[in-house]
Amino acid sequence: MENESSFILSEDKFNEAAMISVTPTRYDASTVDPALAATEARASLRKRQLLSAAARLMARDGADSVSMQALATEASVSVGLIYRYFGNKEDLLLAVIVEVLDAFDQQVPAAIDAAGTDPVERIAAAFAAYCNVINEHRDAAVLSYRESKSLGAEGREKIKEMEISTVLPLKQTVLEAIEAGRLVRVDAELFAYNLLLLAHAWALKRWYFERSFDFETYVRKQTAVALAAVVQSEHRASYNHLLDLS
Repeated sequence: MENESSFILSEDKFNEAAMISVTPTRYDASTVDPALAATEARASLRKRQLLSAAARLMARDGADSVSMQALATEASVSVGLIYRYFGNKEDLLLAVIVEVLDAFDQQVPAAIDAAGTDPVERIAAAFAAYCNVINEHRDAAVLSYRESKSLGAEGREKIKEMEISTVLPLKQTVLEAIEAGRLVRVDAELFAYNLLLLAHAWALKRWYFERSFDFETYVRKQTAVALAAVVQSEHRASYNHLLDLS
């Protein structure tokens, strides 16, 4: 077996060659070389596959116990290929966690916009988007709680900053609902962050909730419980579909 350390790229080369966004690239078909677009799309897909495999292994065995060779076996790739994307195991762990935060950043604002202009509907849509991201990245979500302490100071700070950023669209939506008179005057940041924690709870305590609920029922009931505490009484009839606990 080849020495894993021989594949580690310098930081500059890693940043240049490896930091390929896991978000599918949008192309202008009239200006982009189709072959180049296809190559980058394959690289993006491969990176997502590596992150998914890493999340599974690390959530099951712990980050310290997962070697690059074990990941290569799980993902059916060579160790050398992994080092094309990640300089070391800490880079890999950070990327697994950041992928979840990137998904929040992409999907939550889009869900809010798609929900229309009613601020309470927008809150419900944002919460559902948070839950969908967590459900799609359950292993990585658990890993972020269990293993983020093993990251360096710079990595931990990056995660904190990104997590703060991910809650801002929902916080703003809550403020809009308060100003519109639809919600009581709650602490918007606290309420928004509580909803984010409820989304995380699906991954952290899924074994418990799945005894009674499927995923869609979990999202619906948690939405109803949260909104029931804050929707103004005179507007409750307008949101019966969101407040139904049956």
